[in-house]
Amino acid sequence: MSPKRGDRAAPPAVDGEYELRFADSAAAEGWERLAQQAPANLRRAYEVLRAAPRARTSPDRQHRLKGSLASASWKGQELERWQYEVTGGGRIWYLVDDERRTLWLVYAGTGHPRETD
Repeated sequence: MSPKRGDRAAPPAVDGEYELRFADSAAAEGWERLAQQAPANLRRAYEVLRAAPRARTSPDRQHRLKGSLASASWKGQELERWQYEVTGGGRIWYLVDDERRTLWLVYAGTGHPRETD
């Protein structure tokens, strides 16, 4: 998704951080809903994900998904799929692409993803 006039500017990754990129427009729209509902929590999530996408310091909030949800194919690669709990119901699901130092945001929203129901 290319930025356009009026879009929020994101700072570039520095010193080994990961870039965060939306996998699709639904993830971008969910991100905006999270930004409206819980801006401080989303900012903390953003900073944690950029610096440590596989952190295990807060396993209740950030962890790799299990079973068939633990990985997904993206651009011909099998990547780890992780979750970050932004709020009680709000979630971010992302794929860790070490080669590109990019986290592909495949879900962002104020509720649980359908796949977990």
